[in-house]
Amino acid sequence: MEHNLEQFVVEIQELLRLDDRDALQETLDFMRVQDIAWVLMELSSDDVPAVFNRLPPGRKADVFGYLDLEYQVRLLAATPRADARFLLSEMDTDDLTALLQSLDEDELREYLRLLPFRAIRRALKQLNYPENSVGRVMSSDVVAVEPDWSIWRALAFIRRNADEHSNNVIFVVDADRRLLAAVPIRHFLRGRPVDPVATLLQDASPVSVSVLEEPTEAARLIQHYDLETLPVVGEDGVLLGVVTVDDVVDLLEAESTEDFHKMGSVGSLTLSLQTASPVLLFRKRVGWLLVLVAFNTMGGYVISRYEEAIETLVALVFFLPLIIASGGNAGAQSSMLMVRAIATGEVTARDWLKLWGKEIGVSVALGLTMGLAVSLIGLWRGGYELALLVATAMTLIVAAASVVGMLLPIILSRLKLDPATASVPLVTSLADIFGILIYFTLAVGIFNIAVGGV
Repeated sequence: MEHNLEQFVVEIQELLRLDDRDALQETLDFMRVQDIAWVLMELSSDDVPAVFNRLPPGRKADVFGYLDLEYQVRLLAATPRADARFLLSEMDTDDLTALLQSLDEDELREYLRLLPFRAIRRALKQLNYPENSVGRVMSSDVVAVEPDWSIWRALAFIRRNADEHSNNVIFVVDADRRLLAAVPIRHFLRGRPVDPVATLLQDASPVSVSVLEEPTEAARLIQHYDLETLPVVGEDGVLLGVVTVDDVVDLLEAESTEDFHKMGSVGSLTLSLQTASPVLLFRKRVGWLLVLVAFNTMGGYVISRYEEAIETLVALVFFLPLIIASGGNAGAQSSMLMVRAIATGEVTARDWLKLWGKEIGVSVALGLTMGLAVSLIGLWRGGYELALLVATAMTLIVAAASVVGMLLPIILSRLKLDPATASVPLVTSLADIFGILIYFTLAVGIFNIAVGGV
């Protein structure tokens, strides 16, 4: 019978309460390592070590690899040094690199001392690559054979050295370890044992990614070419490692989460919402909120400059929230579409001119449609001139906000900044300021209202 994960959580909590160790062990033996990791992250901090330590060493290492970084760090701090050494030594290089780069300097030195020299050298080598590069996330555990080997010798080598990254594809390299081909394992199984590996090579060069490329490019290549394993090469074409589908899934999840945080003006939040402390959440949110307060204060200042116009025609206040909010909504839509398109590689900064022209056409059409709708309310509330004002203002504000929402991510991308920083709150705040200026400038002109100091 297949258990629901929530049922596992309840069952394990009850077994811990009853201190039924035999039943707990039986339940853990029944569960998959991925499910155990998920359950551990749902338990209280006191219960996690109690359950984790019931696992045999091999399963303990497997479960540890599926835990989120904050849980790995917490478990290592509560684990005897000998056990911590075993857990770290069993980790894949890419997972170990991700863990080490999340530690502070003192913790990093402490855990590096627990590793064998070979593992330290490989981990430090990956940490030397740029932070947002494929080199940080690749696995350097990769099996490769040479073209002059016989298929029999290659299969023997694969059997001795195969790991989770070499199940389906075997890489062929020359004597200098430059990548020549990526050959499906089934071709080895179908070939004659005495034939050289060279007979299995195809004319097409293998798809690969540079070790210095951004991880999103690796994700794009894997998706575009429908690959399970993507080789990572240096500038000279030397095979350095691989990126797998599960790596890409984790990368895309982390990238989309970070973009959502930035688009909500929260900043990069590495912990989950459940485990993040109130102080951390406050620090992540207060900075941008104060910046937005400054922008909104500018909008309030602009309104104060038109107090006489408001006193002359009180109906202006009725339409102000409607028109300004519509501009902000249109800008937010445009910004989110552009950030998503840049993130997926659909567009680049070079496409700005074509996209700018298209966005102007779409935004003007949207503004005209919304302006026509709101003009009917203006006609009812104040006659022809007010209908003309709100229709014209709606058209201009929606068009301007949409163009700003489209251009801001592109500008940030050209400046080598994260386009997701063009967040919805920032775009809407800018749209508010432009909208207030457009609305009251049109009102003064259409109704011929004298405004002192303007």
